Amino acid sequence: MESELMLDSKNVITMKLLHYFITEKNYNPIILQGVENEIWLENMDEDCKVVRIVSGYIHNDEQFNFDVFKTKRIIKKIKKKTLSFSINVMSIFLDMGDNVTKDINADPKLMCVNVKEEDDIKKNDIIKKIFPDLGGKMKYSENGMELFVKITNDINEHNKEDASRLEKVFKSKVPIITYFLIAFNVFLFFIPWLMGEYNNIISMFCVHGPSIRAGQYYRLFTGMFFHGGVMHLAFNCYALYVIGPQIESFLGKTKYLIIYLVSGLVGAFFSIIFGGDVASIGASGAIFGLMGALLYFGYYYRVYLGNVVKSQIVPLILLNLLLGFLDSGIDNAAHIGGLIGGLFITMALGIKDKSSIFEKINGWIITALFLGFVAYMGLVFVGR
Repeated sequence: MESELMLDSKNVITMKLLHYFITEKNYNPIILQGVENEIWLENMDEDCKVVRIVSGYIHNDEQFNFDVFKTKRIIKKIKKKTLSFSINVMSIFLDMGDNVTKDINADPKLMCVNVKEEDDIKKNDIIKKIFPDLGGKMKYSENGMELFVKITNDINEHNKEDASRLEKVFKSKVPIITYFLIAFNVFLFFIPWLMGEYNNIISMFCVHGPSIRAGQYYRLFTGMFFHGGVMHLAFNCYALYVIGPQIESFLGKTKYLIIYLVSGLVGAFFSIIFGGDVASIGASGAIFGLMGALLYFGYYYRVYLGNVVKSQIVPLILLNLLLGFLDSGIDNAAHIGGLIGGLFITMALGIKDKSSIFEKINGWIITALFLGFVAYMGLVFVGR
């Protein structure tokens, strides 16, 4: 009896809201130091990316203004971590006093809802617009501690399923395709070199605009597997060894191989569009495509990888592009083409449990149009 008395209406509403946002809408709690009497939840895939459940008493306009100031300050930090330009926030106040007289929805980015009882959720226009099914999800047959146990068990089960999905994504796997690609590149370098036929092989299989436009289209693919020297080979194989296993693990072997080949193809098209009649070889276009794929993956998992994307992935891409601009011997056009191609084809292939069917269809349309455009530019327009 004493335990049931602790579950007042505010606690019950809080539990029901948590159950809805976590188990129905896949929001995750945000851990904030020094924040009391409020729960922050985020889901970067929703239009309303952050939901606050505020149980502390807001007794006048001055305290409400301070709450808005504090919320904006925290949102700035969340934007930096999640690489977001704009974040819509809904604050659900469960104990707002009548002395708050100002318009609580003056800022459209900070939607505020005043809830004193469950019926307020069903009647509120903001909630009905953003979460139209929330009102109907507040009904439970359980009461008191039975309700507490049910909601707790459901949330725990949902968190276990989430943890299991994340483990499958981030668990290290044997990078078979990466090892094969490295071995294949090494094989194609040393075998012809040992036979004394390397220069002849290079001239036959390199990316060369006039030869490709003359009908030797196979060069668009074969050029990405040959290298101009031991250092060139070593650098690209090392880059592949560092980046490849991550993409292969995160996206799967089939998607990884498709990204590698399509990125290399787009890199070859960029090379013959912007490189004139100069021959080009190397896996760097494909490797930049893998960087693009990693960037796209990092965007979807930015809650977990936001700092890594900002401090490692983006600087790595920019640094390598800068080096390409500074060294005239580097085919930077292939790098840029591979990067763009990697982004587009990854969008088309999608991120498991993250990309919607609509996003993947858009990705395929964009990829097809982009490939058609660079093929026309490389094979027809430049050759006129």
